[in-house]
Parts: sequence; structure tokens; C-alpha cells
Amino acid sequence: MAIAVVTAPVQSTAQPSPATSSRLSPVQAVINAAEMPRGIGGVFEMVVRATGRQDGFLYLNSEKDYRDPRNLTIVIAPPQEQALVERLGQPIENHLVRKVIAVRGVARKTRIDFTADGRPTGKYYFQTHLVLRSARDLTVEGERSIP
Repeated sequence: MAIAVVTAPVQSTAQPSPATSSRLSPVQAVINAAEMPRGIGGVFEMVVRATGRQDGFLYLNSEKDYRDPRNLTIVIAPPQEQALVERLGQPIENHLVRKVIAVRGVARKTRIDFTADGRPTGKYYFQTHLVLRSARDLTVEGERSIP
């Protein structure tokens, strides 16, 4: 008696919870994002070592120098920042420095152009960015996870 086994790929829309899935480090994010044009999805865990602001966006960095090639930058737009402030009860820019965070999303290699007088100079470098889509995708160590 012969038995045939047929397998088919299963598409899942479920996303890992920041609290429960295997976590990737900033260095793993940088290495994988450099090799994958569409980025690497997952849950990334990092210590926030520095923050910055530009054009209304808040940036959380895994390294003190945001230009460090090992740096993973979490990009937070004003609506997501406001939702985090409401959830955490305080401004997050200083509150998260030196804290461990877990962020669910896609880390992508991002080209940063140098400009002079608002025009690109032709010189550039790369950073690895993860754009926060929802405040629920970021948890702080010690915070109850949000399903």
C-alpha cells in the first residue's frame, strides 16, 4: 500500500506578537535587510541608545551614533508617537532611552542622500529603518504585552 503526501504552502496573515516571537537583534536586522531588497520582517529587540527628530518624525536608535552601520532606526510618525504617549503616560523621546524595546515590522535598507542647499550632492550612505505602523507594534520591557 502506497501513501502519497501532498504539501502546499500556507499563507498566513497572522503576525508575530512583540511579546511572544523569536526576536532579532539590530545587527541581524542590518545584515538581513542588506541582502533582501524588500526588507526583513520580524520582531526586533534593542536598547534605545539615542533619539532624534526631523520633520516631525521621532527616531529611536540602537546605537549612540545614528550613522553607525550597525544601527537600527525605528521611525515613528506623529500619530503613532501620540498613541504611545497616551499608552505609556509620558513623552517617549526621553522615557525610552536606555530601555529595551521590541518592535514588530519590516527592517529595510534605506538610502540617505547628502544634500547641499536642499539638493542632492550625489553622495549617499545607507541606514536600516523600521517604520512603526502601529503603536501596538512596540512594547517596552516590563510592559504588559498588547495582543
